[in-house]
Amino acid sequence: MIPANDLRRQFELHASEYEEKAVQVLRSGWYILGNEVKAFEQEFAAYTGAKHCVGLASGLDALILAFRLLNIGEGDEVIVCANAYIACVMGITVNGAAPVFVEPDRHDNIDADKIESVITPRTKAILAVHLFGQSCDMDKIMEIARRHDLRVVEDCAQSHGTMWKGKQTGTFGDIGCFSFYPTKNLGGFGDGGCLTTDDDAIAARCRTLRNYGSDRKYHFDEVGMNSRLDEMQAGLLRVKLTHLDEFSEERRRIARRYLDGIRNEHITLPDVRPGVVSTWHQFVIHTAHRDQLKAYLLENGVGSEIHYPIPPHLSDAYRHLGYHEGDYPITEQAAKEVLSLPMFNGMTEAEIDRVIEVVNGFKA
Repeated sequence: MIPANDLRRQFELHASEYEEKAVQVLRSGWYILGNEVKAFEQEFAAYTGAKHCVGLASGLDALILAFRLLNIGEGDEVIVCANAYIACVMGITVNGAAPVFVEPDRHDNIDADKIESVITPRTKAILAVHLFGQSCDMDKIMEIARRHDLRVVEDCAQSHGTMWKGKQTGTFGDIGCFSFYPTKNLGGFGDGGCLTTDDDAIAARCRTLRNYGSDRKYHFDEVGMNSRLDEMQAGLLRVKLTHLDEFSEERRRIARRYLDGIRNEHITLPDVRPGVVSTWHQFVIHTAHRDQLKAYLLENGVGSEIHYPIPPHLSDAYRHLGYHEGDYPITEQAAKEVLSLPMFNGMTEAEIDRVIEVVNGFKA
């Protein structure tokens, strides 16, 4: 069976380095907000090109804190793609703000040409979600934001190292939000996340908010939260960061094999936006026969995943917003058509060949 993802494969590529770092952290006797976190923050900021990186407990916490740091809350609106993962929307609504959805374009990311039509006097920000290792059109988004005096937050949970015209995602807007969940391209061995920014004040306040609102022991400036990247995750992420470029290149090679080899009239292959160097967090195809294809793949020993079957506006969690089926037809159609093929570091050539063979053999 070829799984949709296999985290053990990536671990085994550099197992001795991870194990050495884990023992080093355990023996240090310091497990929260120590030297590993400081070093990772410096190294990841340098890698992305951002001035600051603040380690947090999860990608969702990064989103929640991002909008709080930008003073976006009750009565405000934030524009976001309708096909985003629900955590993106939660980052907005936990702060009391309202999501305003925009349909995706043919690259499976927000259609920047449709953003301006939904701007109202209550609009305060655009959340640019870089889905599947691709990138939004950040030129258009930043130009719209400048003209309308809007803040820009980037969700980079799926785009570690992705480039838009030579510049990394997470460095265009006011704040970049990253997840280090184990399945991410830069994934830890548990939960974790971070926020990137070039703004000194935002970074300083974020460091306070992540630690109960305290910047020195037992002194609390405001009501914060417990959202700290721990020393073990930071140390292991430091190891993985040194290999991230090679991991990304491997994923690009697998994607090229798929793009060159898959030929099936029932399948639409992913379309990378010109100007993007993708890191291929997922290889997402579209097909009107998605459920049939998924079952066929499984019968032939190939795993797959659906990202995502229920759009946020149709989720039970957001039923109170009053949306109905048909409100965002492009998003809803995609939710019935998208399927992610196996994409993970450590795939063998034989496995890639087999995926291509099985996909090409599918008949609706």
